[in-house]
Amino acid sequence: MSAISPADLAALSPIIMIPARMASERLPGKPLADILGKPMIVRVWERAQAAGVGPVVVACAEQDIKQAVEAEGGIAVLTRPDHPSGSDRIFEALSQIDPDHRHRTVINVQGDLPTIDPALILAALKPLVSGAYDMATLVAEIVRAEEKSDPNVVKAVAGFDPDDPDPWPIARALYFSRVAVPANAGPLYHHIGLYAYRREALENFVAWPPGILEKREKLEQLRALEHGLSIAAVRVDTVPLGVDTAADLNRARDILAGL
Repeated sequence: MSAISPADLAALSPIIMIPARMASERLPGKPLADILGKPMIVRVWERAQAAGVGPVVVACAEQDIKQAVEAEGGIAVLTRPDHPSGSDRIFEALSQIDPDHRHRTVINVQGDLPTIDPALILAALKPLVSGAYDMATLVAEIVRAEEKSDPNVVKAVAGFDPDDPDPWPIARALYFSRVAVPANAGPLYHHIGLYAYRREALENFVAWPPGILEKREKLEQLRALEHGLSIAAVRVDTVPLGVDTAADLNRARDILAGL
C-alpha cells in the first residue's frame, strides 16, 4: 500500500462528506436499512472514520438520517431535499460546516458503500499530493466479461503504464462512458464513484451547468472534463459493493458479519 505522509495529509486538510437521501427507486429508505443492528449510513460513516484522514460529515436530505448519524456520535448536516446530485448536496453541507475554508480537500464517499475498504479513501487522496490534478477518482480492471458490455458499469479511459510497480498507479482520466472503450485488445477499467476534489474544483463544478456529454452519457464527471478540470484515476484492486437492491443489502450484511 502506498502511504500518504502525515505532512501531506496536513497540507491537504481533507474532509470526508457522505451524501444521503431517503429516495431510491430500487431500495427506498436505504440509508436507514438495517445492517447488523445499525443503519447503513452509520456503517458507511464508520468505514470513512476508519480511513483516518479527517473529519467525516453526512450531508443528508432528511431529519431521520441526521438523527440516526448523531445517535452514533457522528456529525450530520441537513440540506435542501431537492439537490440534483450528491455533489451539490455535499457542497451545501460543506458551506454550512466549514465557511472559513479550513478544509482544502473534499472527499465524496457515496452513502451506499457500507463495506468500503477505508484504504480506498486514502488512495483517492494520493494524486492530489503533487498538485498536478484538480480531482481524483478510483478505477479497477474489469475481470468479468459481462461487465464490459453492461451500461450500468461505467468505464474509465486512462492509459496506465503496465510496468508501473506502484500498487496504486495513477493515470490521467481522459473520458468516461457506459460503452466498452477504448477499442481493441487491452484492459477496460470499472469506474468507482468516489471522488477527491480540491475545494476550488468542487466550487466550480457545482456552479457550472450540466455539459453536453454529461447529459448524453448521464455521467456528471464529464462536466468536469468538458470544463477543463484534470481528473486523476487511481487503479485499485477491488470494486466496493454498492447497495442498490435488497440482494445487495443481504450481501453487505454477510460481508460485515464475516469481518
